[in-house]
Amino acid sequence: MVSPMIAPSILSADFARLAAEADAVSGADWLHVDVMDAHFVPNLTLGLPVVESLLKATNIPIDCHLMIEDPARWAPPYAEAGAYNVTFHAEATDDPSAVARDIRAAGAKAGLSVKPGTPIEPYLEILRNFDTLLVMSVEPGFGGQSFMPEVLAKAKAVRALVDSGDLRLTVEIDGGINSDTIEQAAEAGIDCFVAGSAVYNTADPAAAVRDLRDRAARASHHLS
Repeated sequence: MVSPMIAPSILSADFARLAAEADAVSGADWLHVDVMDAHFVPNLTLGLPVVESLLKATNIPIDCHLMIEDPARWAPPYAEAGAYNVTFHAEATDDPSAVARDIRAAGAKAGLSVKPGTPIEPYLEILRNFDTLLVMSVEPGFGGQSFMPEVLAKAKAVRALVDSGDLRLTVEIDGGINSDTIEQAAEAGIDCFVAGSAVYNTADPAAAVRDLRDRAARASHHLS
């Protein structure tokens, strides 16, 4: 068994001190970077140049979550830059598998994300083309939202396929994860937990990462 993965989200970090904020979560498994284009979601955040700078500033693997239109065009450059995992939204493309192939060919793991209201069933057949499934437990676009427990049914369905050997991928969750919600997410079969304010709005972000990992490990049925 492996330990739960914690991916602090720099959406909740101080954008003027991103290198220092990355250092503050040493021991994290991934560093989660939300890319928003003000089209697919109403908010606008950072893009490829900032990711390239972060890659030079930290040894933590970069987990890019692209909340953008036209991922076929924009996703591969993040992989080429050196991101470890590049995730895009199922709702943003008519051919998710083709985008995944291009991301993998560019050197990164490929992730598929679904909004809270998007059913997972239409995508179960293509998940074998991905390395990560990112279940959104808030509406994408803004940090600080409340956790939506109803999305955990998707995680459970995919966890069952992974446990049966039909799939090999990391099940990730993003949105409202904190010390009060991480245990129910862990019980549902999540492998990797994105946490923003629960990490960066504390006096000791690295300690918050350790605490979240411990809480997930105690609640998980498949992780230690």
